[in-house]
Amino acid sequence: MAPIFLLLQAVVGAFLFLYFPESEAVLCYENSDQGVGTCPDDAYLGDGVTDIECCWNIKYSYKTDATSPCQACRPAKWSAWSEWSPCTVSCKEGIEIRRRSCIGQGDCDGDAIEVQACSLQSCCPENGGWSGWSSWSQCSVTCERGTMERTRECNNPPPECGGTCPGTKKEVAPCDTQQICPTHGSWGSWGSWGACSGACITEGSAIFPNQVRQRSCNNPTPSTNPPGNPCTGDKQEIQDCKTLPFCPVHGGWGEWKKVSECSVTCGLGRVGEERVCNNPAPKHGGRGCPGSPIRHILCNTKTECPIDGEWSEWQDWSDCQLLGEDIRCKKRAGIQSRKRECLGTNYGGKWCETPYREGRNCYNVEKCIIRTTRWSEWSPWSLCSASCGVSERTRQRVCEPIYQDYPDTVTTATKVSEVFFHGTPRFQCQPINNEKLKVVETIPCQNVPKC
Repeated sequence: MAPIFLLLQAVVGAFLFLYFPESEAVLCYENSDQGVGTCPDDAYLGDGVTDIECCWNIKYSYKTDATSPCQACRPAKWSAWSEWSPCTVSCKEGIEIRRRSCIGQGDCDGDAIEVQACSLQSCCPENGGWSGWSSWSQCSVTCERGTMERTRECNNPPPECGGTCPGTKKEVAPCDTQQICPTHGSWGSWGSWGACSGACITEGSAIFPNQVRQRSCNNPTPSTNPPGNPCTGDKQEIQDCKTLPFCPVHGGWGEWKKVSECSVTCGLGRVGEERVCNNPAPKHGGRGCPGSPIRHILCNTKTECPIDGEWSEWQDWSDCQLLGEDIRCKKRAGIQSRKRECLGTNYGGKWCETPYREGRNCYNVEKCIIRTTRWSEWSPWSLCSASCGVSERTRQRVCEPIYQDYPDTVTTATKVSEVFFHGTPRFQCQPINNEKLKVVETIPCQNVPKC
């Protein structure tokens, strides 16, 4: 077991050397948003530590400075795919795009963008035409100037597929009755309250000064010819000043006091501190204490965090054999196996669960001549090949061998197992368009934006 542990230490050390060849001071965060690769503000631990110390816990992330991008400590992985973008056209066929980001230390295998065809509706809107205008309506007032209007309908012809008629349905024009209207008086807005007769009151006093506000009959002023009605009601209001302030006392903070221990037992964590606004406490409208009553400061355990192992990809299946017997091209089942490795365990982390080796029954058909074949059904259309410029999609049919008289399963004393075919046989189908193994169709994607 000791040699395996030393080997894993070497693997982790190589990982740290590859992605942190020269350590530097960083801003350290407890975690990162795995979907978009950002460092949340509420996860900030502090600065004054190196990138290697911060990444003792591979769930953490860091920035080299406040404006630099967030870097996750763990090995690189793809984020989840984004939602599909809106279709490039609102009618007929276009394309839509989705993307993902490679977050972490290193590179990710695969594509960061996918494109597929889309159609929001099968037809495009066509505008209609207006009918003739109706007659003008009567004037909206019986004196002085008003308005009159006329309308028309969007039915000559009606629009199709969600179209409209350009222009307005209603037209308004001024009209003059040649009659003068009387103007009735109305109050203007109340003016501001005047100053109180005193600047402040003593706490507990029952005597209040008063203040006055006024308004004018000028919104509008009543006319004289023809005569308009005057304003009704009072032009002045008086009220007591019951809310005069006491002299304010502004608050001041007390001392910081520790309220929690370090939040972690490995890597970097936080220690909580609190303070109270009581030196003095605010009173009579005085300002409260600025800032937060709670803060968290960095604590360093000087201890690496455990790293649990992760399985590597499965290795290729071994050759299909049966105790040294030649079973190639025979209807006799053999055995093949494959294995994988548990990588990355360090600092007391957990070893990988589930088996590291698996086997299966097989037929060895390497270079065997298979005379019975068939063409597959057409595959689904592929995604579009590009997000701009020339873009196309394809589908295909492939020639498939038919393994006659090969049993699908093999029975042992304890169970019935499926049997797999291993190797590359020799075969071909009746030609389609002079092709004997694969037929491909290609069509262009429509309405793709220019690059």
